[in-house]
Amino acid sequence: MKILILCKKFPYPLREGEPIAISYLSRSLKELGCEVSLLVLNTSKHYFNPAGLPEKENHFEEITSIEVNNEITISGAIISLLKGDSYILSRFYSKRYELKLTEILKTEQYDVVHLETIYMAHYIPAIRENSMALIALRTHNVEHEIWRKVALTTKNIFKKWYLLLQNSALKKFEVQMLNRCDILAAITKPDLDHFVNLGFRRKGIVAPVGINLNEYQIGDNNSWNRQSIAFIGALDWMPNQHGIIWFLENVWPSLSAEFPEITLHIAGKNTPEWLMKKTQDRVIFHGEVPDAKAFINQHPILIAPLFSGSGIKIKVLEGLALGRLVVTTEIGAEGIPAVHGKELMIANTPHDFIIAIHHSLNDINKMKNMGMAGRSFIRKNFDNLEIAESVKKAYQD
Repeated sequence: MKILILCKKFPYPLREGEPIAISYLSRSLKELGCEVSLLVLNTSKHYFNPAGLPEKENHFEEITSIEVNNEITISGAIISLLKGDSYILSRFYSKRYELKLTEILKTEQYDVVHLETIYMAHYIPAIRENSMALIALRTHNVEHEIWRKVALTTKNIFKKWYLLLQNSALKKFEVQMLNRCDILAAITKPDLDHFVNLGFRRKGIVAPVGINLNEYQIGDNNSWNRQSIAFIGALDWMPNQHGIIWFLENVWPSLSAEFPEITLHIAGKNTPEWLMKKTQDRVIFHGEVPDAKAFINQHPILIAPLFSGSGIKIKVLEGLALGRLVVTTEIGAEGIPAVHGKELMIANTPHDFIIAIHHSLNDINKMKNMGMAGRSFIRKNFDNLEIAESVKKAYQD
């Protein structure tokens, strides 16, 4: 099976959800005998030189990278507003990319053109015109729901108004494109159900992020005795920003008073200066760390205080895979059917977070056992080869 993957972000380095999701599925499909090629929209914000891709992370027959400057500009935002387009989406349309896609499709015959995220749906017409390949769309989130929640929680009146207008155009595009693909691979079952409610009528499957536990080795036992909490996530993503601010304002003051030696370690790329100024006693901002797994392994508890967003939270999966005690919200655990109190802790209020962390730090054996149960849960439910096999079979069917 020859598969061409289209994506808006290079699948390396493996420090955030989208590259991890793309890389892990590509590798597993290759291990199952598929020939996978990549056409990447290599944007200014997330640029990566393909020449720097380590050999062990190169799962592709061919890599074609089209560099695009899609930085946000006031003029671009105004033009998008006047045209009634979603600037959130339109920044990821490139004529150069479309011409290269057309050239590739006229040269090579693919069985499947696999689009990673709704942002690549711009190119469905070009695929239809130049190829007989099956078109698969893998959604990482319900994008318009994320932006609706961001708009509603934005305090600036003008920004709220603009985001709501943008979201309206985004939702229209997202709904229109659902039935223009041949198969929809949603990253969670709730997301797939949501798309069906929006009118999706074609074949749909659930294709979450698979994990290879051999690559997630648990750190030394000393970490269990540390009174430290970790948070990791891209801090230019608004749901992460809102979540960590909420934790700092509503949970940390009481928690740090109860545990005078406890420390909170916050890691994530593109940490804004204004967020770093919110630092408090024993709160350490690390910025982008070179090894996310090593960072998580240094702390017994991983928090994911998320109150907006959809899709699967890959850092929650990684925390479970590394045997950490994960404390997250219902939204943070969406698409991850782990049992509260057995494999992770669900906390939706400041009181819930404080109680969960309090009991964990005061019972290290219980915390450790729950971490091991979380790791077993990943082995049983998120094996990367099994997930890739289900995707391959769906394409064959």
